[in-house]
Amino acid sequence: MAQNRELNHKKDNGKHCSCSCPVCIEEDTAASENATGAGENASGTGLEDSYVLYDHRKLRMGYTTGSCAAAAAKAGTYMLLTGIGVQKITLDTPRGIRLTLPVEDVQIHRDAEDHPDRVSCAVRKDGGDDIDATSGALIYADLSRTDQPGVWIDGGEGVGRVTKPGLDQPVGNAAINHVPRKMIQDSVSQICREQGYTGGISVVIRVPEGRKIAEKTFNPRLGIVGGISILGTSGIVMPMSEKALVDTIRVEMKMQKQNGGDYLVITPGNYGERFAQELPGLVRTHEMKCSNFVGQTLDMAVDLGIRGILFVSHIGKFIKVSGGIMNTHSHEADCRAELMAAAIIRAGGSAALAREVLGTNTTEDALKILRETGDEALFRNTMDSITERIGFYLDARVQGRIETGAVVFSNEYGLLGQTERAPDLIEKIRVQG
Repeated sequence: MAQNRELNHKKDNGKHCSCSCPVCIEEDTAASENATGAGENASGTGLEDSYVLYDHRKLRMGYTTGSCAAAAAKAGTYMLLTGIGVQKITLDTPRGIRLTLPVEDVQIHRDAEDHPDRVSCAVRKDGGDDIDATSGALIYADLSRTDQPGVWIDGGEGVGRVTKPGLDQPVGNAAINHVPRKMIQDSVSQICREQGYTGGISVVIRVPEGRKIAEKTFNPRLGIVGGISILGTSGIVMPMSEKALVDTIRVEMKMQKQNGGDYLVITPGNYGERFAQELPGLVRTHEMKCSNFVGQTLDMAVDLGIRGILFVSHIGKFIKVSGGIMNTHSHEADCRAELMAAAIIRAGGSAALAREVLGTNTTEDALKILRETGDEALFRNTMDSITERIGFYLDARVQGRIETGAVVFSNEYGLLGQTERAPDLIEKIRVQG
């Protein structure tokens, strides 16, 4: 019987199909283990030899919440239509990588005639070596039949709801992005075709830990309430992915624009956000973070039609911008002491003072040395030199297509300076409200 079933699932090229019957799952898993030489430490997911090189290290790739949701929905549909439990499920990702994922916490509920009428199962998220708040979470799919044909997808416990326009999904929808929705749709439809089922399937994706996990994500800032988003454009997690961070910044900026934010207050991180709260006259209705991606944030602003950006940043980040450095991560560039020393020389300071500053480890230390000279004019001229160069490089990046400005501060000494256009931007942000 098993042999006949195997033959029925051969394609013309002799390869097995990607259906979810136990034969295909079993043999796909075995093939994967043979191909990768799986030992006791191998997960058998299909990503055993998949990694990226970052900072001279091999970082393991993982799979997205979208892949988990689609795999759970696919396994659940098979069990709903056949009544046969499965322990693993195969899934072809948009990136072209086939995954074989363990299925956990299977629950098959049966009606009075012992036919399955509801199924619940989960796939555990594995973000690889990426820093990922959702890694380890169980992504559940609850499946049931519907009278109306089609695949009906919604979010349940721990999956966020969209409350603001400008995101991937319209207001009111579950925060299940369009690529995971298509993956779920395609996977469920495939099983329905294989089983000759023409009715409808309800798919509810839930994440019991989702509400708690969401507190560690951008979701509250984006107007996604009640849980996490089900994400992923390729189905695969690339560790330390800058693209993922930049994409998140773009999503938030687009949302800010659609909600009236023509002029934005942007901070690299928590220090800037806290200082902006105390800055007199600054209205923070349209505020967001850019992490280290100053240049890419400016590029996005131009592309999305933002009219102006005011950065509020600790000098430790933005002194790098005074040297034209548009990614302020230490892996990209440092030069903080060198740029501070150059500003001191431009402001009329001595070579001896500049050499002393070159020996510092932080900009706060450099500011302390400069302050301890007791020369207020030199301190002020140095800060003016730094902010003038910051303004120059911000404008150069956008080529005059939007207004830019910056306010620079120190944790120890407070407000240090601002670019020439900063006061005008603060007023425009106030009028915008």
